[in-house]
Amino acid sequence: METETPTPTQSYSEQWYWDERYTNESDPFDWYQNYTSLAPLINLYVPQRPHPVLVIGCGNSAFSEGMVDDGYEDVVSIDISSVVIDAMVKKYSDRPQLKYLKMDVRDMKMFGDASFDAVIDKGTLDSILCGSNSRQHSTQMLEEVWRVLKEKGVYILITYGAPDYRLRLFKDSRSWTTKLHVIDKSLTDHQPLETSKWELTKPIPLDNEGSSLESAIGKSPDVHYIYVCIKDESLKREADAA
Repeated sequence: METETPTPTQSYSEQWYWDERYTNESDPFDWYQNYTSLAPLINLYVPQRPHPVLVIGCGNSAFSEGMVDDGYEDVVSIDISSVVIDAMVKKYSDRPQLKYLKMDVRDMKMFGDASFDAVIDKGTLDSILCGSNSRQHSTQMLEEVWRVLKEKGVYILITYGAPDYRLRLFKDSRSWTTKLHVIDKSLTDHQPLETSKWELTKPIPLDNEGSSLESAIGKSPDVHYIYVCIKDESLKREADAA
């Protein structure tokens, strides 16, 4: 009996895929956006630089390094690939502000409840949504993200996913207060933020289903969506009491 070969995107949720990829591709790579382009938003929502921050699905990105260069003092980065984590531990052995751990974001029991002020995700949720049992696994991930965040901590998700689906995921997982920002996909180090069509630090008006988005930024905009999800225990208590 033949087995179906997974497509490349379906393999994005599998450890073997990333181990193989990082064995063959060792040069630093940033998914979606680099730290320079996102720094104004990170500084806005994560103002306390001494407080701990978690970067999930870090890969070999220079994003965490950029945060430390910008003054953040305790940046923990995790990835499912032992290959890339071993490489990053070796690369940054002289920078104690940077910690790298092999871990599955769906099971972060190494971290206690309310351990971090912020969790930053550039493409990890997207990768999980590409794989099998995506809804179950994405819910497990968001439950764990919510658990390790402090009250009023922020989960910052940079994604290609539009609000009509991503907002449902947040609503079904835990109680969040969610804000939406957008950034041009084409923005690079060589293009100043002032030339961007969208003001990065200004939230986009958003209703519960995301249906107001088109009137705000047009149909099929060439952007990455940035969801800033604020952990709010009071919303959970209201939901439990309902």
